[in-house]
Amino acid sequence: MVLPEKLLSSLKDIKGFNKESFEKVHASGVQVTSVRINPFKITDISRIPSLGGGGAVPWSEYGYYLESRPSFTFDPLFHAGCYYVQEASSMFLEQALKQTVDLSKPLKVLDLCAAPGGKSTHIQTLLSEHSLLVSNEVIRSRANILKDNIIKWGCGNVVVTNNDPRDFAKLENYFDVIVVDAPCSGSGLFRRDPEAIEEWSKNNVQLCSQRQQRIVADVWPALKRDGILVYSTCSYSKEEDEDIVKWLLSEFQVVNCILKVDPSWGIVESEGGYRFWPDKVKGEGFFLTCFQKKEGEHETTFRAKKKPELLSKSEIGIVEKWVKLQGKNFTRYQNTVYAWPEVNFLDFCFILEQLRIVYSGVLVGELMREKLVPGHPLAMSNIFADSVSRVPLSGEDAIKYLQRKDIQLNTPGKGWSLAEYGGHPLGWVNILSNRVNNYYPKELRILKDI
Repeated sequence: MVLPEKLLSSLKDIKGFNKESFEKVHASGVQVTSVRINPFKITDISRIPSLGGGGAVPWSEYGYYLESRPSFTFDPLFHAGCYYVQEASSMFLEQALKQTVDLSKPLKVLDLCAAPGGKSTHIQTLLSEHSLLVSNEVIRSRANILKDNIIKWGCGNVVVTNNDPRDFAKLENYFDVIVVDAPCSGSGLFRRDPEAIEEWSKNNVQLCSQRQQRIVADVWPALKRDGILVYSTCSYSKEEDEDIVKWLLSEFQVVNCILKVDPSWGIVESEGGYRFWPDKVKGEGFFLTCFQKKEGEHETTFRAKKKPELLSKSEIGIVEKWVKLQGKNFTRYQNTVYAWPEVNFLDFCFILEQLRIVYSGVLVGELMREKLVPGHPLAMSNIFADSVSRVPLSGEDAIKYLQRKDIQLNTPGKGWSLAEYGGHPLGWVNILSNRVNNYYPKELRILKDI
């Protein structure tokens, strides 16, 4: 791996940079693989064989290194949402949030540049159940990938949106926390993606820096007074990191938040931010900084002009066989039923009017001829009723199910059931007298064979 000479020369005066060890770690070919478990679905990490003995990510309660990279495609627990494959350095977001906000309180959080979903699922893990997460992605195709990962994680206190950062300016003083994992020149991921080296240039760094400033400035009005902005990149370039810190301090009324970092972690504090050099940490290149806003208002008054259609009493009677009703409101769009958290119902209504919604709450299913056809998101959630039938699958049958192939089940029961592996739901089957209909979503199916 030959690193751009212009990149190396631009880094020489940055704190923590050591040219010899930096080049050596990139030339080594070593790949670091890490995952973050989903505590809503699994707490015993020994049940995830792929975790092996790689050890814990020191700055995350939920992160673990793997000794080698397995085929996640053929691990049913991956498809069940028991864990997320995420780069270890980016899990430092957990420290930023734990040290700057009271996570036990109900918070409104915006993850502005959220796809594919690593930081959003991490944020969901950390937030209280009465909090609200708006997970946004400006590129529509990536917003759909984000939606799929949010559904797989299984929480219902989230709205997935597809908006430009400037669209959030009208939600003035609305969010307690805004996370901006900004699009960048990507030099921090060269070790993982060597092809990105060919796309790197000083000109692109400058263009990214200008775009990062524009993104932050556009979304700034949506953050409350005393709210927290978390800004991060996977770039080594000062123009996208420390220079953005200086720009924020000069352009806005903010306080740079200082985080406590264990010296053994190898993270380098640099001009108001935190650098991850791959020759010093077990992870890829990353930069993060936090600010507290000291302008604007503490609260905003918002009101939805109209509410979506709610289910009738008879329709609730149909749904209650499938879903735990407590703490939820049920809305419908045409025949599609969604479960929204009751405590955030007005917020969901307001956001529905203000932004382009890709997904919200938990999609329960479709009402058809006074019956409910359950949706895949309900299977992935933690709100399906305890009375719902469940059928266990072997490892071989679980893979067949995820490939959307025919499976055989020796069970006397008939009708809709959750197909599960190791006690974790993968999706729905409908058991008929002569066959089993596989309802795993076509767009999610495994396309290759072992």
